[in-house]
Amino acid sequence: MREPLVERVLRFIRGTTDETFEGLALEVFGFQYQRNPAYRRFCGQRGVTPDTIVRWDDIPPVPTAAFKFLDLTCAPPEHVFLTSGTSQGGERRGQHGFPWLELYDTSLLKNFTAHLLPDGLRPRMLILAPPPDLHPASSLSHMLEGVRKAHGGEGSVYFVGETGMNLAGLLDSLREVESQQDAICLLGTSFAFVHFLDVCLLEGWTFQLPEGSRLMDTGGFKGRSRELSREELLRLYGKTLGIPEALCINEYGMTEMGSQFYDNTLRDRFLGRSRVRFKEVPPWVRTRILDPTTLEEIPEGQVGLLTHYDLANCGSVLAIETEDLGYRVAEGFEVVGRAPGAEARGCSLTVEELERRR
Repeated sequence: MREPLVERVLRFIRGTTDETFEGLALEVFGFQYQRNPAYRRFCGQRGVTPDTIVRWDDIPPVPTAAFKFLDLTCAPPEHVFLTSGTSQGGERRGQHGFPWLELYDTSLLKNFTAHLLPDGLRPRMLILAPPPDLHPASSLSHMLEGVRKAHGGEGSVYFVGETGMNLAGLLDSLREVESQQDAICLLGTSFAFVHFLDVCLLEGWTFQLPEGSRLMDTGGFKGRSRELSREELLRLYGKTLGIPEALCINEYGMTEMGSQFYDNTLRDRFLGRSRVRFKEVPPWVRTRILDPTTLEEIPEGQVGLLTHYDLANCGSVLAIETEDLGYRVAEGFEVVGRAPGAEARGCSLTVEELERRR
């Protein structure tokens, strides 16, 4: 039988409860302190117990590297996601077990639809990433399959397989879409999009996709491929695919979290708002920017370590200290890169490895 606390967190994510984030976060911390021996030892080394904290930001965050060495689950997992590793290869991979996968899936669909499908569109999805049968331990593959099943229209398909990208199939699909009126959604890793854009630039191919078509990329370049600034990538999306910048959304997530973050621009356009681009924080998450040396919160506008408090992590560890640098923007934040010395790991590398096998 599922824990009553999990049901309450699910209701909070769905927006069907009057409970507060802080109240739930403190209860989740107490639950994790009791059920998660590795995390309890971690807190004990810092002199922290459920009786010594009064606010959600008193909860000790665990570095993402800990997922490589510790079992941080509160119950036997339904599914375990593995980090995709680094570009160096041969390293220990982090693992994140989800005792209640519904927490991940509920958070995923609630946030994805808010930022990619605020207009209720059910688009054909062209996916530039491997399907879950090729990478069953990939949280990104699980995520993309989840949104495809829930919201993908007829003809939604993957274009990355065991031998790399199916470029011919992707080109045929884009030409077919051009002749139709129905908006589509392109989804994939940043590296896969760069590979595709490079081929288009070389061959002189351009497309004018139907109005309302949108795109989501994720994963960054990890220092092992041609790197583009966000501005240049957005320009190429517009030039090559005919998708306006506001409809090109970057997703930021990680295996160690049950929730993701998305650019605000498509949602803002739908709501008639005009704001700078930033990563929006969903109501069931809080984000702090910490000094990398002292781990104290830093003033707004300064760059520090991104640290997230995610209720969707109810079955593992609520508070996650990342190796990513960022700064606060409006009601969210923006990512600027990895902390010096942090591993260059990420989901784009799986596509790079597949391309090398060709």
